[in-house]
Amino acid sequence: MRTPLAERFGIEHAVFGFTPSEHVAAAISRAGGLGVLGCVRFNDPKELDDVLTWMDENTDGKPYGVDIVMPAKIPTEGSQVDLESLIPPEHRAFVDRTLADLGVPALSDDAEHASGVLGWLHSVARSHVDVALGHRISLIANALGSPPRDVIEQAHEKGVPVAALAGAVDHARRHVENGVDIVIAQGYEAGGHTGEIASMVLVPEIVDALGDSAAVLAAGGIGSGRQVAAALALGAGGVWMGSYWLTTAEYKLGSASGEGPSAIQRALLGATSSDTVRSRIYSGKPARLLKTKWTDAWTRPDAPEPLPMPLQNILVSEAHQRIAASEDPDVVAMPVGQIVGRMNEIHPVAEVMDELVTGFREAATRITRYE
Repeated sequence: MRTPLAERFGIEHAVFGFTPSEHVAAAISRAGGLGVLGCVRFNDPKELDDVLTWMDENTDGKPYGVDIVMPAKIPTEGSQVDLESLIPPEHRAFVDRTLADLGVPALSDDAEHASGVLGWLHSVARSHVDVALGHRISLIANALGSPPRDVIEQAHEKGVPVAALAGAVDHARRHVENGVDIVIAQGYEAGGHTGEIASMVLVPEIVDALGDSAAVLAAGGIGSGRQVAAALALGAGGVWMGSYWLTTAEYKLGSASGEGPSAIQRALLGATSSDTVRSRIYSGKPARLLKTKWTDAWTRPDAPEPLPMPLQNILVSEAHQRIAASEDPDVVAMPVGQIVGRMNEIHPVAEVMDELVTGFREAATRITRYE
């Protein structure tokens, strides 16, 4: 799996692993891939700076990247207080009523409220870029497409390539025209923000459309070496994996503590590939989530239409905190792709990487029999 793109980044395997956990990201880099830390949960630039300092010190000198959330069109900006005033009372009433119906308790008095909310703002994403470029990062990826040209130029001045997710050929072309170096062709199967075209169709379309103008990573529905081999056979230079790391041993976020899987992981371990739903309730933009009692509630006749980004995220931010604190796997609010049907056990990151490499080699050997 050492493709030209892997050689370009100085990594052993062409596996780019997105995760909100610095512990998982560092483990991916140590295992020979490129760990990419999601920054959206950081409201405070100082906190992100501290975490990236930890990444600098815990990746054995190997490369890593960051992922920001910067919409191509600047959404409504302002302080959290200002933005909260734009949320209709009926939306708040629905959320409060739903949490009560689901038996989700209130946060404790000493809990920090609204964590990760302002990280969805364009201005905060820019601060993430500024902080990240003060560290030895090897990649900046944008989860919502191409960042503004000045941000790309800022990264290039530091010698850092920029990647952007695309769900259609037109998106990919615009990204490259804007200066993006790597297009992440993310299919409909993927978790989080995703388009409507499946990976098997999307990846070769984007590869053919871009030619040599940019490298392509395949994303969506990848959780085995066979699927990595398929992605490379479709013309991608590597793979971008996000969901599959959620059930690794190193993944711990929020209130999860102690031994054993967290509530989120217990929910994921028991899910099938049919147990996801694509909805705007998480952030205001279409995103694939684990299907739970929380997502079901938003399909009821009395449910309001989700608000645009970032208002929807502000609306549900405390709800997500309360849900996480409740440790109830039937109610969790979690982005995940259809690959969740393969996420049946907890494994260390290094073991997952070994399985990807072994499965890739077996698939490549199998294919050669048909020459």
